[in-house]
Amino acid sequence: MKKDSYRQLQRQLDQYSMGFPATESGIEIKILKYLFSETDAEMFTSLTPMLESAQAVASRLNRPEAEVAAQLDDMTERGLLFRLKKEDGPRYGAIPFVHGLYEFQVKNLKPDFAKMATAYFEEAFDKAMQSSADYFLRTIPVQESIEVTHNVASYDDAVEILRSKPFIVITDCICRKTADLIEKDCGKPLEACFMFGSMGQYYLDRGLGRKITLEEAIDILTKCREAGLVTQPATSQNPAGMCNCCGDCCGVLRALNKHPRPAEMVFSNHFAVVEIENCTGCETCLDRCQMNALTLNDDGLAVVNEDRCIGCGLCVTTCPTEALKLVPKSEAEFRTPPASMAEQMMLMAQKRGLL
Repeated sequence: MKKDSYRQLQRQLDQYSMGFPATESGIEIKILKYLFSETDAEMFTSLTPMLESAQAVASRLNRPEAEVAAQLDDMTERGLLFRLKKEDGPRYGAIPFVHGLYEFQVKNLKPDFAKMATAYFEEAFDKAMQSSADYFLRTIPVQESIEVTHNVASYDDAVEILRSKPFIVITDCICRKTADLIEKDCGKPLEACFMFGSMGQYYLDRGLGRKITLEEAIDILTKCREAGLVTQPATSQNPAGMCNCCGDCCGVLRALNKHPRPAEMVFSNHFAVVEIENCTGCETCLDRCQMNALTLNDDGLAVVNEDRCIGCGLCVTTCPTEALKLVPKSEAEFRTPPASMAEQMMLMAQKRGLL
């Protein structure tokens, strides 16, 4: 095995999703050595996100099929590969750091890995998330905060997304779990991330989540909204997952909070406005906002910083005097989500200059 095998692995991961950039401290290599043995790294770098059978991989590597199949399954069970079970046998593929290697550690997350991941986010990955946030996750407004006259499309409605899925899997939030291990969690609901389709099946196969009914999912969604969490599905119109995030723990929102203009970095078609004559300066909205987009002016009344507002609507639903409302952006600013995950990934790659 070459001495730079982990650097090769880092460079490969940097081509996927939001990337996996190198750092001056080398923390990214420590993370890879924590997760991968050298033989794991060699196998991973021989794969791509295109799913393959163990037979195809073994043939390409000129290795016994049974040996390769055992290694692929072992790596999958440790959250190092994606596996899709099919009637004629499983298929395996390489995965990004996010969503992938990081989230797939949710059930066996340890303090040492949590500390390394947090350090890596602080040094490099937060900036990577800032640059790709709009094509990774999009903000879904709270259902009750949208006036029916705005005719919000179904892909802007979290409940409709849930209703459209054949089955729903719920799992713990890896971000809040990481924060909890380093004694910084916000105390908000932990079981808050929905998975669908083949990704949902992967979570079930590995015992990372549980299947729930639509009614249970809507109840969890409601509780997450009440707790002040921002609903963020994957940006495509047919998302494989949907998270409920806070500004304290969530990797994406935390990274966006460091940017002076988060509104420019997200995929959102709404923003909040204040009807100043109805505002009493109660400060309820200040506590609800995850982007620090609301402040009080010299008169003690709420003001929205449109550079920071991501249009989630959490402030609207708890305003006791109905002084806040969510309005759609102009037609020129309105954005339609990518039709598929493949298109979403292509747009992310284009934005990062990989295509």
